[in-house]
Amino acid sequence: MGARPATGPADPASPGPVEWDAEAYQERFDRLAATGVDVHGEAGCVERLGPSSVLDVGCGTGRVAAELARRGIDVVGIDREEGMIDTARRLAPGVEFHVVDGADADLGRTFDLVVMAGNVPLFTAVGTQGALVAGCARHLGPGGHLVAGFQLDRGYTVEEYDGHCRDAGLEGADRWSTWDGDPFRPDGGYAVSVHRRPA
Repeated sequence: MGARPATGPADPASPGPVEWDAEAYQERFDRLAATGVDVHGEAGCVERLGPSSVLDVGCGTGRVAAELARRGIDVVGIDREEGMIDTARRLAPGVEFHVVDGADADLGRTFDLVVMAGNVPLFTAVGTQGALVAGCARHLGPGGHLVAGFQLDRGYTVEEYDGHCRDAGLEGADRWSTWDGDPFRPDGGYAVSVHRRPA
């Protein structure tokens, strides 16, 4: 799915603060689901990779984390926006959520998979994407996967992202144009990238 609605700067790569309207963000997905749209493509993608534990970085209102928990996966969600986490805790009280930036997080454990859905690398300040990727990577156990989906026309390229993954000790494993696993097209406008920590 796409980006979060915001009340702050229109440029998602802007280093300025962005105020998220958590309720409006959640209502958008509720409306889509009510019309029959599958809003759980990210969870389906993650599940196909077979993890028993997942860290959802930039989890927003917990849509992906809650669905993964419903599917029996041990999941923790983190987001730097307190309002998002407040809504996530209300909607999924059985899931563990924390207010923390992915770049700074240290949860004291590792996971089989870390996911960044919803353009998360585009909503971190310019020049800090490497720190975000490193924060994700330090929560991966040996053989664990980092999965991230983001738009390609918003100032951050897959080449830059691949470089940040390499710097964090991760190697490329796969890339698709959708969360459903459609073949990647450089001109397709969206990429779902899978990187792996060597075992």
